[in-house]
Amino acid sequence: MLINLHVKNLALIEETEIDFTSHLNILTGETGAGKSILIGSIQSALGSKIPKDMIRNGCDSALIELVFHTESEVVRQKMEEYDIPFEDGEIIISRRITNNRVINKINDMSVTAARLKELSPFLLDLSGQHENQLLLKPQNHLRILDNYDKAKITPAKEKTAGLYRQFQAVERQLKEENLGEEERLREMEFLKYEIKEIESAALKEGEDEELEELFQRISHSRDILSACASVHEMTSNGASSAEDLLGKAIRSLSDVTKYDEDVSGLVEELSTVDGLLNDFNRDLSEYMSSLEFDEETFVQTEERLDLLHRLKAKYGDSIPAIQAYRTKAENRLKDLENFDERMAELKAQRDALAAELNEACEALTALRKKAASPLAASIKKALLDLNFNDVRFEIAFSEAASCRADGRDNVCFMISTNPGMDLRPLQETASGGELSRIMLAIKSVLADEEQVETLIFDEIDAGISGRTAQKVSERLSQIAEKRQVIAITHLPQIAAMADSHYLIEKTSDRHSTISRIYRLSDDESVEELARMLGGAEITSTVLDNAREMKNFAARLKHAAS
Repeated sequence: MLINLHVKNLALIEETEIDFTSHLNILTGETGAGKSILIGSIQSALGSKIPKDMIRNGCDSALIELVFHTESEVVRQKMEEYDIPFEDGEIIISRRITNNRVINKINDMSVTAARLKELSPFLLDLSGQHENQLLLKPQNHLRILDNYDKAKITPAKEKTAGLYRQFQAVERQLKEENLGEEERLREMEFLKYEIKEIESAALKEGEDEELEELFQRISHSRDILSACASVHEMTSNGASSAEDLLGKAIRSLSDVTKYDEDVSGLVEELSTVDGLLNDFNRDLSEYMSSLEFDEETFVQTEERLDLLHRLKAKYGDSIPAIQAYRTKAENRLKDLENFDERMAELKAQRDALAAELNEACEALTALRKKAASPLAASIKKALLDLNFNDVRFEIAFSEAASCRADGRDNVCFMISTNPGMDLRPLQETASGGELSRIMLAIKSVLADEEQVETLIFDEIDAGISGRTAQKVSERLSQIAEKRQVIAITHLPQIAAMADSHYLIEKTSDRHSTISRIYRLSDDESVEELARMLGGAEITSTVLDNAREMKNFAARLKHAAS
């Protein structure tokens, strides 16, 4: 679950830190106090895009940090897959935002925003106005159904998707290879020309590098020979060459060895240098002899290199790549020469895959229909608990014209919220307030199926009041018995049910505006409920009503437990 949230220099928040608890955490505050910023910061920490203007005015950077503790085996496997340290079930996610970049870390290891997005669904589920609107799209109804019994449905979906990809690949091959006779013959002639051109080149692996080296030597042989001749002149030819001067030096020292035996050592050293110089001049002469290239060798080398360059430009950037192209062309030519057999083989493969795909779609449909009945019954029961009186709820199936990667099913949630009213598609009948409750009903049903330990509800109370609000609060409390729930609300009925109640408030002076959040004591929670009940003037009667509301919520929770 989410243990801690730390936000610094983000929009109206100068710095705040919140320790969340298990069960039901409720956040309240005046409109505009910064509740949306707080929820937005959690979304941002988990990989959502962060606008640069979210950095607080006058600051160079902003920081968002989340601390989770989880016992989830799925999360542990993901952390191992990502090769991120994971000890004692603790996950620390941080994002530091500057004007130039965003630095993302999980357990102090730098990661991409994409990695955060991959991990976030396993840590928490956030429902807000946007997600409620997703109920208006029937394709999301199918996703909800699949999530309800995903242990059985997911493997079937993966099998169907794999078969669909294979089927599509064969279909593409059929379209690409189903040529007219004239076009087929033209392609065959072109392939034969390419194969012959590569074959006639008689390529040898590595010869391009050898020829390039030889070509460079031949091309610059005059410059090399001139430099070598100059060095030879300085070291071995003429009265002033190094060889001649070294010989004179040896003779001069040899004449004085009779006066001092120590000079003999110097003579030996010079003699060694003389020997090395003679070896050098001999090697230099041999090298100069090897530079005598004839014009024919140069022309042949240049022509061979030109051929290799042309082949590389047409077939691949290396000799192995050219050879691989030839192999591919030979295989293609063989297919074209056996065109009828090849087309029959592809059609048979397509038909076999189509039959297998159709069976997989039927099996997937059967699993979905089997799951649809208990899911619809559970959602209906949850809707009744949320003050939808006389509600009817069913899941309707229709068949697509052909199989898709996710099967052949079109699914639509059908609902009737009033007696005598026919079942109609949810997207045609539900109001904003009803959508919020329907989403809550779905989340409560899926809570036991999902492995996510934290559920966040933003503005779950949109468009509801009175008895309905009380029912919503009770449903949230029921979900919170098994999951951590964090909810933002404007309704006292929901706030009264909180196991931990937090207040978000905004303060301003002439220079700045600051939002802060803190956990309320029991007495402070009663005062906040009174504010939500009575508005600007909080009388003793309003306080008594708030206290009674708090006590009533406590009795409900006690009775439920």
